[in-house]
Amino acid sequence: MIDTSLTGVDVTVVGGGIGGLSAACYLAAAGASVRVVERNSQFGGVAGRLELEEFVFDTGPSWYMMPETMERFFNHFGRSSEEYYEIERLNPQYRVFYTDGDRLDITPDLERTRELFEAYEPGAADALDTYLDSAAQTFDIGMERFVYTDRSRLRDLIDPSILRAAPALGHLGSMQSFVEEHFEHPKLQQLLQYTLVFLGSSPHNTPSLYHLMAHVDLERGVYYPDGGMYSLIEAMVSLGRDLGVQYQTDHEVTALEPLEEGIRVVSETAHVTDYVVANANPAHVERALLPASQVDRDPTYWDDQTYGPSAFMLYLGVEGDVDPLAHHTLVFPTDWDPHFQAIFDEPQWPQQPAYYLSVASKTDPSVAPADHHAIVILVPVAPGLEDTPEQRSSFRERVLADLANQTGVDLRDRVVAEQSVCISSFADRFHTPGGTALGLAHTLDQTGPLRPSHHAPGIEGLYYTGAFTSPGVGVPMALISGEHAAAALARDVDPSPFSDLVPNC
Repeated sequence: MIDTSLTGVDVTVVGGGIGGLSAACYLAAAGASVRVVERNSQFGGVAGRLELEEFVFDTGPSWYMMPETMERFFNHFGRSSEEYYEIERLNPQYRVFYTDGDRLDITPDLERTRELFEAYEPGAADALDTYLDSAAQTFDIGMERFVYTDRSRLRDLIDPSILRAAPALGHLGSMQSFVEEHFEHPKLQQLLQYTLVFLGSSPHNTPSLYHLMAHVDLERGVYYPDGGMYSLIEAMVSLGRDLGVQYQTDHEVTALEPLEEGIRVVSETAHVTDYVVANANPAHVERALLPASQVDRDPTYWDDQTYGPSAFMLYLGVEGDVDPLAHHTLVFPTDWDPHFQAIFDEPQWPQQPAYYLSVASKTDPSVAPADHHAIVILVPVAPGLEDTPEQRSSFRERVLADLANQTGVDLRDRVVAEQSVCISSFADRFHTPGGTALGLAHTLDQTGPLRPSHHAPGIEGLYYTGAFTSPGVGVPMALISGEHAAAALARDVDPSPFSDLVPNC
């Protein structure tokens, strides 16, 4: 919580994604007068909800992981997530189909996972133990000293505890090389690296410290909140209302004008506020909302960044049975390097894609009518590609044909409701560079304090939150980002309560 009073302080949060909703709650709890303005018709950002006829879909994130982080958020306000929704641990957590006909399940039973690894490679069970021990240690240190504690500025690293933790976090080579040190079998390597897509990265450009994700996946588990991920968004808005936050949807901000005292927020009308927390991505804020003369960043900065993938997504209401698809299903080519190359190295539509399916109706019958299923198909694709209607239609046919071939589930004659989104959808709806669906990738030079700071450079009273800043991509990280942005604002209002907590404050 913010250890200072913000009574009498007026804050406008621009953008109602998870980071913005989180920041609004922390600021309001500290006494600030807070309003959230959102250009779209619903809150959540990419974590939205789509209703097609009788089908309900989460539009973006669908893996509820690290539930302790969500619980920590609600606990800060004397609440519990259970007051808003229940969660269920999935079993299997996910199912994987390989293009050579192989299939496997990852379950909450770690001993079963060890046996699975051993079946693919002698000695792999013991290697997994070693790998997970390292992942757990890295996770614990990373969360406590770099995630829950804001280290979004380089000067924040001048701390003896960071120097002591350095050896345990010294995994700066690529994930691919690190995993190869432990496992030879390519399928085991894939199982330990697929979560990198959640970080907007590939095995070759992500530092190996992110092997901590194996601990999150294999030991902490995968859950489902009743009603879907949007239940978290509804809970955050409900909490914010109780704290006094005011919310506006369908309210696009077209300019931010710094003044001697405060910032003018321009939309259909204009108002002056003491501070702004922008959950709109910083690239859009600096290119389109702020006066160019006041942006204290090289104009080419945003062109030079590495962005996470965009996505080709199908939301399908399907009649009939879809076994053997699980709630979470992954389809992997035995060699997925060409797909990652098509995203990061030579941008193009993938010829043999790796992709993901969510069938939430397997767990939650309320999201689809009887004898039907709500299916989301997500294919990571390079940002910036042209996605004409003809290209989308052609790729849709390729993916559905591949799904039938790899899993035996042919959906093509059973779709009764459908919508698609792709690169241009993300660019238009969220103003993201190239239509990235995730934000900045977690490459070595875009990790921790090397990501954009919560403080907008050169603009007094403007702060950033969300996946483009620290701690990074993903629902838990965006939630924590809102906390850090609120604390950064509070430090500037009254630095004294933070003097013992933040290096060089």
